[in-house]
Amino acid sequence: MNLNNYKNIFLAGLLVLTACKPEVNVAPATSGSADFTTYIAVGDSQTAGYADDGLYRSGQINSFPNTIAEQLKSVGGGTFNQPLFTDVQASGSGYRKITGFNPDGTPIITKLAGSAIRGANPITGGELYTKYTGENNNYGIPGIRITDAAGITLPGFPAYGNLNGYYERLLSASFPLANTPYLDYVTAKPYTFFTCWLGNNDALGYATAGGVGATLTDKDLFKSAFTTVIERLTTGGKKGAVATIPDVSTIPYFTTVTIPAILTAVQKSAPTVQALFVNARNADGSYTPRAATANDLVVLTFPTSLIGGATFYGLTPANPIENKYILDPNEVALVRDYVTSYNQTINTVAANKGLAVFDAFTFLNNLKQKGLLINGVNLSANFVTGGIFSLDGVHLTPKGYAIEANEFIKAINAKYSANIPQADVNKFNSVIFP
Repeated sequence: MNLNNYKNIFLAGLLVLTACKPEVNVAPATSGSADFTTYIAVGDSQTAGYADDGLYRSGQINSFPNTIAEQLKSVGGGTFNQPLFTDVQASGSGYRKITGFNPDGTPIITKLAGSAIRGANPITGGELYTKYTGENNNYGIPGIRITDAAGITLPGFPAYGNLNGYYERLLSASFPLANTPYLDYVTAKPYTFFTCWLGNNDALGYATAGGVGATLTDKDLFKSAFTTVIERLTTGGKKGAVATIPDVSTIPYFTTVTIPAILTAVQKSAPTVQALFVNARNADGSYTPRAATANDLVVLTFPTSLIGGATFYGLTPANPIENKYILDPNEVALVRDYVTSYNQTINTVAANKGLAVFDAFTFLNNLKQKGLLINGVNLSANFVTGGIFSLDGVHLTPKGYAIEANEFIKAINAKYSANIPQADVNKFNSVIFP
């Protein structure tokens, strides 16, 4: 066979391949049975875009509701306004960033001062922030609990707007006259679709405090309050999406600093030390010092420099590591029991109202156990290096919030037979290194 015959066969093969090339049909973006014309986001710090231990402009811009709103534009979604800090106030309440590295390669994390603080709250000692007076569709309030959202207050307590500076910032009246109930505020203007992610702080506050000073919201009270919130948001048959509450033990805030790592560091200078001691919860709710185990979760903010010293802190049952720094197995079990109950409520109420549900509990458990591969990039629940969690070990990076937005979108598409395109996660950054 001569060269020309080979060429003819090759060209004929190319023609066949070209003729047989399959067409890629991309389904058009559709809204399904939902109306996304005016979308609002109800929730806590996750909804607000809180990150790196603060609420600041960049975090707000990369909030998961803002990413959802961008994707909704292809299916009829309108303008989504957020209560952004101005460029001058870009650092907001202040936040953490990596400013360098220690000789051992660990990052130096520095807290930057806030530029939007206008004073202190005389009641709580917390901060008051510069007011926001523009249009708003993002009602995420860092620190809000389900009872706060539902307007359930103890007799004699001030209105919630006078207790939470992030909420007071959004109200027309200032402290001490910021009396507008949260549900009245978020439903004051017409909307056609909502996301609601409330309840995280009802468990997280207790957990991050090591079970000290904060309480878990009573299960029946949670059910009543969550039902009240959803009843109000779905008035007139409005549709939306909710999310379950994660297992707190899956976040880097409780998985980064460990008892074995602390003990190993201590033994480098004091090899005779065989154990650390913690003040641990008993089954009856009392606390007793005992030797720490790997199952005791240490908070990310634990100052390891406290260990030892003249008082042998943490090295003796007489001076154990304080409760506020440890979430012990009995406390973990208690939190999980409450979170399980809260999630049963969320799923039941959502089913009754025909709402979409993003199962954040399952998603984050899978993330911790298996990691996540997106467009060839490996992500995990690891602190700093995992790509998803920000420098406070609780809230997310822009990439993490984009992933969260896509999980909401998947749930919305499935529930309402919509075809909202997902965001390109690779366009969003993880932790920023100097």
